[in-house]
Amino acid sequence: MLKDFEERRQMEKRVKAEGRLPPGQSITLKFPVLHYGPVPVYENLDAWDFKITGLVEEPVTLNWAQFTSLPTRNVTYDIHCVTRWSKFDTGWRGVHLQDMLAAGLFKLKPEARYVIQHCEFGFTVNLPLEAMLAENFIFAYEFDDQPLDPEHGYPLRGLMGALAGQHASTDRYLWKGGKWIRGIEFTVEDRAGFWEQAGYSMTANIWNEERFRRGF
Repeated sequence: MLKDFEERRQMEKRVKAEGRLPPGQSITLKFPVLHYGPVPVYENLDAWDFKITGLVEEPVTLNWAQFTSLPTRNVTYDIHCVTRWSKFDTGWRGVHLQDMLAAGLFKLKPEARYVIQHCEFGFTVNLPLEAMLAENFIFAYEFDDQPLDPEHGYPLRGLMGALAGQHASTDRYLWKGGKWIRGIEFTVEDRAGFWEQAGYSMTANIWNEERFRRGF
């Protein structure tokens, strides 16, 4: 326990000096589990699909084999939870929206401005299109070279992180990537997701500490 405390203290000192620790956050060496509702159980992925709908020229539905055959990226993110923990230098593998578009998987209509992530049990998350296209968002299906644990979003989750040493306008709290994601919908208007309807920020910028919506 003392060793973990000292390691955490030294890491916190380092990331603060590097400008990587957002205001109000503290380091964790663990990976806390936070979500609302049950964890879905998948006996197999034969019935799993991923739907791309809304302001696209034609809707697209992918099965698991098709999704995992898309080009992948290996990325390293700092992740920051709105509940005030931060975990640094985490490794992920998954599919980036830019690569899906570049592969011609679907074509956006010009009026598309926002993206709604649709997840299991009707859970939704909203993000501007520019945030989904940024380098710090990925559809992740591996963490630390292993498939996701069920409580962390297996088989697929949206993953919103921050790139080390950068203070990007698209840096968001971790909840802006939905666990157990099953599709995305492109819209012209911003539409509050599950936590946003409960009073959490529509924008959720980590450097401005945008945790909650004004008026709630």
